[in-house]
Amino acid sequence: MTFPPDSTIFHICTRRAIDDARAHGEYRAASLDSEGFIHLSRAHQVMPTARAYFGGVPDLVLLVIDPTLLTARLVYEAPAPLVSDTPKPASDELYPHCYGAIDLAAIVDVIDLAPLDGNAVPADTIAMLRQYGVCS
Repeated sequence: MTFPPDSTIFHICTRRAIDDARAHGEYRAASLDSEGFIHLSRAHQVMPTARAYFGGVPDLVLLVIDPTLLTARLVYEAPAPLVSDTPKPASDELYPHCYGAIDLAAIVDVIDLAPLDGNAVPADTIAMLRQYGVCS
């Protein structure tokens, strides 16, 4: 299965991580060193990923990434195995993986996800998430 090269992709991280990236000129997730790639999501995968892996993590942001501006290789593939002993359910779902650092120029927006931890979500946050197709 292939996806249009101009389909927006997303990455969930902490505000500190994106602040550090701005200071260093590129974004590097810890998974780049440990697994060889950065985990990304398509729009419909963002909220399930946030619920599954980021519950209770404070100061989350959603990086909105234009894949046409990436210089690193982008591959759509099956999800990576979990580090824990919990088995991942079988799925034909493909996720984008970036095999290198993400250029700051490719990060076209940063959306505050902190309010999504069960509190009321501000209308402007919902509007941005709807604009990118993350929620309806």
